[in-house]
Amino acid sequence: MLKVHFTPGTRAGRVIWLLEELELEYEVNIMPFTKEGLKSPEHRARHSLGRVPVLEDGDISIFESGAIIQYVLECHKNGGLKPESSSINFPYYLQWFHYCEGMVMPPMNQIVVQTILLPADRKDENVLRQAQNLLTKSLAPVNENLADRDYLIGNFSAADLMLGHSCFMANRLGCVPDEMENIKKYVRNIEARPAFQKAITLGE
Repeated sequence: MLKVHFTPGTRAGRVIWLLEELELEYEVNIMPFTKEGLKSPEHRARHSLGRVPVLEDGDISIFESGAIIQYVLECHKNGGLKPESSSINFPYYLQWFHYCEGMVMPPMNQIVVQTILLPADRKDENVLRQAQNLLTKSLAPVNENLADRDYLIGNFSAADLMLGHSCFMANRLGCVPDEMENIKKYVRNIEARPAFQKAITLGE
């Protein structure tokens, strides 16, 4: 059985969301977002940097949420959640799948560091403001793309697992301005999915 090493409020939620959407059986090891939880020798044996998610599948142990999603879709898919390579939507599926980590998550990571992880005496308002501005700018093409569709390529796909999760987090951080109405609607569509609700509340 698949086993997910998971911490609430992290990218690991994408993997739980995927497994719930596909109705696959899995175990979950919920770890706190603490040094004791993530930096233990046991977990460092799975991921040398002490990060999540990590997926175990028999003798296979892999990390990186995007890689895990691609692996599960190829090896355990139950309905796909991605277009065929011959589909006109396939290039755009790949584009939005990877846009998340390439453009949206770097400034979001900096926002989390500046608002949550650093002690007060090390926070830098200029760095925070720059990251917030960059995140909002990076979301503009997403908002434009969603003008006439409910999900990134029309139908729900694994690209939404990646970028949709990040849009949800950006909205929760207050970095999606009200004028980005398409992303606001998109986040509501995502929040209404039972599989997402299970993933986002797991361990809380």
